[in-house]
Amino acid sequence: MRENRPTLEDVARLAGVSLGSASRALSIPAQVKTETLAKVQRAVEQLGYVRNGAAQALASRRTRTIAAIYPTLDNPIFAVSIQALQKTLWSLGYQLLVASHDYQPEHESEVLRAILERGVDALVLVGTEHSDVVYELARQYRLPVVLSWSFDPTKSKNCVGFSYFDAAYKMASLVIEFGHTKIALCSGIASGNERVRERISGTRAALQAAGLVLPNQWIIEQPFTFEGGRMAVRQIMSTKNKPSVLICGTDIHAVGAIAECRDHSLKVPDDLSITGSDDIELASIVKPSLTTVHVPNWDIGVRAAKRIVDLINGNDSNQEVALETTLVVRESLKRIS
Repeated sequence: MRENRPTLEDVARLAGVSLGSASRALSIPAQVKTETLAKVQRAVEQLGYVRNGAAQALASRRTRTIAAIYPTLDNPIFAVSIQALQKTLWSLGYQLLVASHDYQPEHESEVLRAILERGVDALVLVGTEHSDVVYELARQYRLPVVLSWSFDPTKSKNCVGFSYFDAAYKMASLVIEFGHTKIALCSGIASGNERVRERISGTRAALQAAGLVLPNQWIIEQPFTFEGGRMAVRQIMSTKNKPSVLICGTDIHAVGAIAECRDHSLKVPDDLSITGSDDIELASIVKPSLTTVHVPNWDIGVRAAKRIVDLINGNDSNQEVALETTLVVRESLKRIS
């Protein structure tokens, strides 16, 4: 015969604390005294106690789980943000469920349906462009939604991110300041991704302000992979008129581009300057070290977590503002005299 499972009452009794304290220690550990938390954790381990999530969800009509759908889990920039999101949600008494549509936005609604079958309290998405189906599913299930990474002033109650236009404008302006006039952009795939389109617009605007043009043939759309960066360099090499600098939409692109240059005996930055965006750890390690845009990936995760919990609790009065990005100048950008 199967033994009875330990209950929360058993945990409280063994820990020598009240039932309420035991419950708070498991649900909102950051709000419990260190000594109480340690007692409850020891009791949990001793008894092998596991909370009955299904029963808790039925009683409270909440799962205390937040879902986040990312374009990919491969890019280190998202990994840092996910860690910040998870850590902050945990401190607020919530768990994180992470999924990815692998840069196939047309599949995002399918991913969301699978998540909804398991039950979540709210949803964090990347970017502001999503299908009507995604928004309608969120509405039907009354899910608060935070749109992360991009920032849209018209949706400031729900947006936590930065301006891709401004970040791209800054980088293109820096490249021009360094004397470059023949500029190419490895942007990422623009379809279904407003962040890529804003990157293209920001780059083009900076060039126009300096009396320069971003030729369509030098807007190179490639997936956000090392191979995508390699392909951008191959495309540049195949043309008669070559740029002096390649602005990459991500550091992953840029590192792939540097590797491709090395394989073809092209010197960076002497033969081709390369810049990135995101300032992942690899950017300072690769040779030559990468000029890039530092984006607030950790802050995005923290603020998205706090904002989504605010929305769950009915606090939608606060307005978010665009987070700042900064340029990081390293060896991969050459100054042309």
